[in-house]
Amino acid sequence: MTDSNALRLRVPEPSGRPGERTDFSYLRLESAGTVPRPKPDVPPLETADLAWRLIRVLDDDGNAVGPWDPKLTPKELVTGLRHMLVTRAFDSRMLMAQRQRKMSFYMQSLGEEAIGVAQAMALQPDDMCFPSYRQQNILIARGCPLSDMICQLLSNRCDRLMGRQLPVMYSRRDYGFFSISGNLATQFVQAVGWAMASAIKGDTRIASAWIGDGATAAADFQTALTFAQVYQAPVILNIVNNQWAISTFQSLAGGEEATFAARGTGSGIASLRADGNDFLAVYAVSQWAAERARRNLGPTLIEWVSYRAGPHSTSDDPSRYRPKDDWEHFPLGDPIERLKQHLIGLGVWSQTQHEHALEEAREAVLQAQQEAETHGTLANGQTAQPATMFEDVYEQMPWHLQQQLEQMEALR
Repeated sequence: MTDSNALRLRVPEPSGRPGERTDFSYLRLESAGTVPRPKPDVPPLETADLAWRLIRVLDDDGNAVGPWDPKLTPKELVTGLRHMLVTRAFDSRMLMAQRQRKMSFYMQSLGEEAIGVAQAMALQPDDMCFPSYRQQNILIARGCPLSDMICQLLSNRCDRLMGRQLPVMYSRRDYGFFSISGNLATQFVQAVGWAMASAIKGDTRIASAWIGDGATAAADFQTALTFAQVYQAPVILNIVNNQWAISTFQSLAGGEEATFAARGTGSGIASLRADGNDFLAVYAVSQWAAERARRNLGPTLIEWVSYRAGPHSTSDDPSRYRPKDDWEHFPLGDPIERLKQHLIGLGVWSQTQHEHALEEAREAVLQAQQEAETHGTLANGQTAQPATMFEDVYEQMPWHLQQQLEQMEALR
């Protein structure tokens, strides 16, 4: 036998723990405007380089540079900023409401507002989104009434889902927002299947699916890539790499030595890696992917590099596994501040206007919350009626459920 070194197993560790300063060099950033923009009909193999680079439009001074600049009008930019402000105000109020025990659970999208808002604006209103649990910004950008969303969070008498879904797991077909699934990565296969059905019917609508970096380790992720590539489904597959899956750093899902976008390249899918905190980059890349899908050129996988600024949920304490000030040092910054800086640089926005818009957003959320709470909250016990557990399960209620319903009502 020949002498050899003992085998070792590498267990990835995050580049920063509580009490330390995170080293973000693993992100492999590059200057805005340096990544080329291919035509949407490019073969998937020719996007391989883009899966390792980072598409950026806004530079450090807030200027839009490079070939990916979508050339949006000031009105479109301001609309996007306002949607992002409402999203952040919504998250803040709902987090407070959960602490007041008016709802059982909540999940913020703090720091990720640009991703859902910009893509929602780049898609058609009737394209179907298969979201994860941080895409409330899609509903907000599409004009869903805030009071309806809050009723779902409160599980009250006007909750369209009758308290059957965990708060934040919205379902609004009329706003192109497919029912959220609590199981990780299931929305990827659902979106691919829906997109295939749309193509079979000769429809014009495309699908867009969302998962986080941790969910890429689920088997459904690979299944979705296989079906999307084989059948050239008209779908956009979004991976929000916000660096943390609850307390697990993204390197444990394989995102440090490689990129998540590179997994699409290996499956024969056009794949891009983009700055998720850059509203213009998100819009431009989403628009590129949507055009590709509509022209029957196949699926696109996009890795959005961002940062989860808050806890994973109201059940989480991120100070136990990462530095408390981590987001302040994240090199891609705050998406709202970056778009604000860009608008001010264009001369179409000011700090005064921004503060006024923020106050308007807070007031809109407050009014919606007050309206929703008139229908009940978890704190006052006015939630969905117990009898609703028997409804909408079967087209016609079978005898044994009817019997159980009568027994329950007799005990009340």
